Amino acid sequence: MLVNVWPFKTAQPPGWPSVLGPLRVAAGVIRLRPVRMRDGVSWSRIRLADRHHLEQWEPSVDVDWEARHNSAAWPPLCSSLRTEARQGRMLPYVIELDGRFCGQLTVGNIAHGALRSAWIGYWVASEVAGGGVATGAVALGLDHCFGTVGLHRVEATVRPENGASRAVLAKAGFREEGLLQRYLDVDGGWRDHLLVAMTVEEVLGSVTSTLIRSGRAARV
Repeated sequence: MLVNVWPFKTAQPPGWPSVLGPLRVAAGVIRLRPVRMRDGVSWSRIRLADRHHLEQWEPSVDVDWEARHNSAAWPPLCSSLRTEARQGRMLPYVIELDGRFCGQLTVGNIAHGALRSAWIGYWVASEVAGGGVATGAVALGLDHCFGTVGLHRVEATVRPENGASRAVLAKAGFREEGLLQRYLDVDGGWRDHLLVAMTVEEVLGSVTSTLIRSGRAARV
């Protein structure tokens, strides 16, 4: 069974927030909000400028990076994300830092029923990396998944070489479950990935409150 959880008037269940947060981290105040058609210019600017920072960790595709990330590529991508959201299969968010677009967080492959699981993925602009933005965004996303969306398990995959992303996931409370050998074609080759996961029973209060207790975030 698919349950609509995207914040549109035609499919908005009680208690669903259109914006998640705010949460203060070292870099500033972050929020998660649904993707919008008018995000194209900001999205394209960051993705093109940060090619070296991002491409090495993302799945290989046949289309050139420049062509995939010019502003004209955003409307069909955004439309696809919103369609998946309306069907209850995905939650595509923009990460805002002090009101400015600085990355994306996506919850995908949402399953309900006996499974109640999903995966989570994210990227942030290089200029805000290391400021707690990704960790805070993941925490907000996880709390929404385990709360309003009603999931039991959320997982992620990360290359062993990606120390920064592994640190983000560890700070958010993920534990490693194993190594997926030659799991995904990334940067022109089949790369091993670590599988990490979290279930709702492992959350003490909320993920964001755990970050706050550790001094990595603060309420606004």
